[in-house]
Amino acid sequence: MRLSHTISGGRFYYVARKGDSFAALGSRYGVDARLLARSNCRTVGSRLRAGDGLWIDNRHIVPANIDDGILINVPQRMLFVLSASRLIGAYPVSVGRPGWRTPRGEFTVVEKRKNPVWRVPVSIQAEMAAEGKRVRTRVPPGPDNPLGKHWVGLSLDSVGCHGTIAPLSVYHFRTHGCIRLHPDDAADLYAQVEVGTPGEIIYEPVLMARGPDGRIFVEANPDPYGLRPRMVGELEALADSDGFGNMVDWPAVRAALELRDGLARDVSYGRICWWDVLPMGWREIGPLWSGEEPFIAGSCSKSRR
Repeated sequence: MRLSHTISGGRFYYVARKGDSFAALGSRYGVDARLLARSNCRTVGSRLRAGDGLWIDNRHIVPANIDDGILINVPQRMLFVLSASRLIGAYPVSVGRPGWRTPRGEFTVVEKRKNPVWRVPVSIQAEMAAEGKRVRTRVPPGPDNPLGKHWVGLSLDSVGCHGTIAPLSVYHFRTHGCIRLHPDDAADLYAQVEVGTPGEIIYEPVLMARGPDGRIFVEANPDPYGLRPRMVGELEALADSDGFGNMVDWPAVRAALELRDGLARDVSYGRICWWDVLPMGWREIGPLWSGEEPFIAGSCSKSRR
């Protein structure tokens, strides 16, 4: 585990549009839909109306593995693009399900294709047959092509980054090993990389970061492949080695590890709850993390409004 100093995303107020749902917003912004609903005092099946106000927190720790290229962290379900150690893109993705894992390792981009043809692998053809579906060997560009409109092929065998015709599947463990992005994000990635761009796919469920202001964050994600059941002791060792172990609220870290909700949590000892520093008028708009996840902010609570 390496200490990161970069966090993507943020905390913001979102006004729902016609057709929005917690599932769709969770996939689009990289937040578990149930967590997003619960933090706004709703259930995941609650109907959103145009004009409804929601608070969204989609902060993720950027792993400190590479300085240039594409970085994909499987448990995090996030893809990052970096240039000269600067983050230039952060996208939620769908990755391989437990029975069909996304491979790990270094890679380079070997091809880019717009409106790609999907040449269906034999293994997926066998799955189609077993499920009683029509077996297809080739799917042309169009509305039925699961690769969407953009394909970025990687040097790892039969793996690539691509768009989708099923945006709700993003930010899940659902693919046959490829990395699936929202169509808009796939177009952005396609424009940002070239053949020869390096990258790496890693498997790090738990991450720690220290920001430039000294605040400390921990992000705990699911461990879908059962490879890295990381415990608090490893985080303690990392913090101690960098000289800030006494600045960490370790009960908050343990709570985050228990939840594994996939968001960067401020675990700085004596941290200030951002609910309490909002203007009073904003506090009436909707709930924030402090009301739903009390361990994040210690004694902070919506009841203090």
